[in-house]
Amino acid sequence: MKSLLAQGHQLANPAAQLSRLHEGSIPDFREKLAGCGLYPLRPTRMEILQINLGKMCNQTCKHCHVDAGPDRKEIMTRESMEECLRILREHQIQTVDLTGGAPEMNPHFRWFVEELSALGKHIIVRCNLTIILANKKYFDLPEFFAAHKVEVVSSLPHYTGVRTDRQRGEGVFEKSVSALKMLNAVGYGLEGSGLKLNLVYNPTGAIMPGPQSTLEADYKRELFNQFGIQFNQLYVITNMPISRFLDYLIASGNYEEYMQKLVESFNPRAAEGVMCRNTLSVSWDGYLYDCDFNQMLDIRVNGSSVHVSSFDRAALEHREIALDQHCYGCTAGLGSSCGGQTDA
Repeated sequence: MKSLLAQGHQLANPAAQLSRLHEGSIPDFREKLAGCGLYPLRPTRMEILQINLGKMCNQTCKHCHVDAGPDRKEIMTRESMEECLRILREHQIQTVDLTGGAPEMNPHFRWFVEELSALGKHIIVRCNLTIILANKKYFDLPEFFAAHKVEVVSSLPHYTGVRTDRQRGEGVFEKSVSALKMLNAVGYGLEGSGLKLNLVYNPTGAIMPGPQSTLEADYKRELFNQFGIQFNQLYVITNMPISRFLDYLIASGNYEEYMQKLVESFNPRAAEGVMCRNTLSVSWDGYLYDCDFNQMLDIRVNGSSVHVSSFDRAALEHREIALDQHCYGCTAGLGSSCGGQTDA
């Protein structure tokens, strides 16, 4: 059983494998929502279009739910980007969240950012920091981001090198610090600059994250005292039991205990604010998903509007959100979303 589950994300239907894993072991997530009057779960208002520009990345992080890495070839085409731009011209969706992999590695990345900026959209780029130092062609990314008022969101698992490198690879912390200094140098994270720099914390093991406000204070104190680095906010995100992190849980024998923690920590208030209620996720090949995690499990949105080419806002805003047992990760404790804790 373990060998089958450990390769679940590589199989044709990873969602079916996860359902088989969860069957009979934990309460059905839909029943949990029904118990607090939230099922079926539906969107509130579509405010964010999160677009995955591809799975190629210069890093191979242990917790990565995208399975991103240098060997991944999936890249969003310019044609799919044009479809996204059409949607954004025709609909009042103000925020565009660009993710990957490393979204900057898409050959059309800068063109796309320029087009989004011309539309007056608020642009978020999920930058892994080390990409800035990966190649000379990326050295000017801080200036490019600043020119288009891009909000930069970057993963930094801890303010110490040992814990960061344990999750993201040897030498990553040192490079991340250098990149953060480059971003600070053009104004990112500095009071009054208008250039937002937010960091992301993921636990380095099979544990629940602590309160966001406490961790943010620790990060700000330590990063400033050690390196003079400043940033705006820390987003605390729970590791989702899918993909590489699922492999880790099973290999380390922590799977059942971790899932039980998530179930026991279910929080109805956090469930009310889950990101799938105001965010729509677009995959590198243009398909639509309720969230980035469903995208990696290939659980597409319910209904007939399943691709950017058939985008129907009215239908999408009245859809029933697709759920499965991994959704416990977003509703445990103080909640979890791409913007941090939802009940902080």
